[in-house]
Amino acid sequence: MKRRVLGRTGLAVSPIGFGAWAIGGNRFGNSYGATDDAESRRAVRRAYDLGCNFFDTADVYGHGHSEEILGESLEGIRQDVIVATKVGGNFYNRDVNPLLLPRLTEALGRPLAQVASDAPLPVTHDANFSPAYVRFAVERSLGRLRTDYIDVLQLHNPALGLTANPETYGVLEDLKEEGKIRSYGVSVHTPEEGLAAVEVTRPDTIQIAYNVVRREAEDRFLPAARAANIGIIAREPLANGLLAGKYGPDSARSRWWLWE
Repeated sequence: MKRRVLGRTGLAVSPIGFGAWAIGGNRFGNSYGATDDAESRRAVRRAYDLGCNFFDTADVYGHGHSEEILGESLEGIRQDVIVATKVGGNFYNRDVNPLLLPRLTEALGRPLAQVASDAPLPVTHDANFSPAYVRFAVERSLGRLRTDYIDVLQLHNPALGLTANPETYGVLEDLKEEGKIRSYGVSVHTPEEGLAAVEVTRPDTIQIAYNVVRREAEDRFLPAARAANIGIIAREPLANGLLAGKYGPDSARSRWWLWE
């Protein structure tokens, strides 16, 4: 498979990457359905054997399970691949809003006070992009991925105000200087969010929803990102499976995606 440089990161990646959302499984509702870990590992290695060297995941996918599977699968070839992950979805027993305690107690079946500090929870209860939280979560991701650096760390669905604020990226610059990450970006949905990231000039990459039925990024965002030499990662290229031929027009997923 050919390689292309991902914007100003200098990283040579395969044009087709491996999206690792699904291999996180559906235990915590962050996937498409039941998965088999052995089959997931085989899929990762098969993608590598076919020339794919870009693997994109997030800590929230399966509440760490996708990263664990990816880390296991890439052992021994870590130096030959580019690993991207995301941070921001808080599923840990950390920085919990007191108003959410009843909901978390119900989900856990026991008081939160009985759960170890910083332990993963079955609920993604908040979004958190504070420097302290990002550092905490990155260390957990490094452990699950079995690596001492992340090639591309992305903020996962930050609010528009955070995306447009240069101070948001200070901790990422620090992590880059420390060698914990090689580059960083943001993962967003809309062209407006993407343009805010371009205009703030900080991210090396932007991951944005883009596929043959969702092409609004072509008008202003893609030309602006290209001019700034920002690497683009297509998010939902198969529209969450809608374009893969698996779902008919009357399926629940088709109706959900078209509504969303």
